[in-house]
Amino acid sequence: MPSYEYKAIDRTGRPARGGLDAVNEVDLELRLRRMGLDLITYKQVDRHATAFAGGGKIMRQDVINFCFDLEQMIRSGIPIIDGLRDMRDSMDNPRFREVLTVMTEDMEGGKVLSQCMTGHPEAFDNVFVSLVRAGEQTGQLPEIFKNLADNLRWLDELISQTRRLLILPGITLVVVLGVLVALLIFLVPQIAQLFKSMGLALPTQTKVLIAISGFMTDYWYVVFGFPVVVFVALSLTVQRSARAAYMWDYAKLRLPVVGSTLQKIILSRFANIFALMYRSGITVLDAIKACEEVVNNRVISDSLIRAGQQIAAGESLTETFQNLGVFPPLVIRMLRVGENTGALDTALMNVTYFYNRDVKESVDKAQKMLGPVMTVVLGGLLAFVVWAVLGPVYDILGKIKF
Repeated sequence: MPSYEYKAIDRTGRPARGGLDAVNEVDLELRLRRMGLDLITYKQVDRHATAFAGGGKIMRQDVINFCFDLEQMIRSGIPIIDGLRDMRDSMDNPRFREVLTVMTEDMEGGKVLSQCMTGHPEAFDNVFVSLVRAGEQTGQLPEIFKNLADNLRWLDELISQTRRLLILPGITLVVVLGVLVALLIFLVPQIAQLFKSMGLALPTQTKVLIAISGFMTDYWYVVFGFPVVVFVALSLTVQRSARAAYMWDYAKLRLPVVGSTLQKIILSRFANIFALMYRSGITVLDAIKACEEVVNNRVISDSLIRAGQQIAAGESLTETFQNLGVFPPLVIRMLRVGENTGALDTALMNVTYFYNRDVKESVDKAQKMLGPVMTVVLGGLLAFVVWAVLGPVYDILGKIKF
């Protein structure tokens, strides 16, 4: 189907730009009219030559609002197709408005909601669609959308906390490294020339600093280019080699401090999604299969593949997770109690709560520790530079007779 970029106006006269797939110009105008827009101009574009076809990116907050609004509409007895129309007409994001337009047309053609979502992976991933399908089969769509909204909101908050954790140390690192580079390239060579002209016997730390400065001055393209080359080479290797990708994911989990927190985040998301799917009536094997993509780590994903094979062979869920070696004993005990009492869904939600709390505490602790650690390390580097430069200067002042 051809893609078009369009300019239009809404009912209030505000201009709107975006992109839309349509059979022809007449179909384009009809689709825009259903979205509450009047077409002004358009041009056909190459789908693959544009970064997006819908004039924007679907944000996680858009999907959270979609889940919340649809849950409230379904609980109020409003038909889903009418709810989609209302959300389409009030949606600010042009890309998501296009998705809702196509979904509305698909529902008018006889498809159910989960089938309408399948064609839009940029907004609804496989786990999302599977949960909605399970909600349709069990009649629990409002609960499904509430759980999805809570899960996405938790994930969004976790990402926001992680970004806040990294912003201040990142700015500090960039500023201090910039100052160090400026000192090594511009200031230290002049001081070295001064010391050389005076014929001073330089201490070891000053010789080391001058050597580093000389290397950066003569081979600056290596200093700045080498990290870029290494980064690009590693990225290409990880993308093209399954073994390299596996080793990279393994290395991330073994990083000091960060690795354990990352593992907790991955297992927290797995436990959350697994609990949602199991509570929605999806079988254990299907839930584990869907979570293989959710964890986004090949080491954990391979563990889940082995878990699915062991469960299919007749082992219990508790024994299987215990054999994986990635869950702490407390979580294994929760699962064992859940299996023995027949309340596995409650046990899984307790696992989710355990990991959510543990992840929050780990992030808070890392946020408190990272700033002082960065300050000490970078302050040590600056202290070394000052010590190496001022040491000979004090020797000169000590030899001056007044």
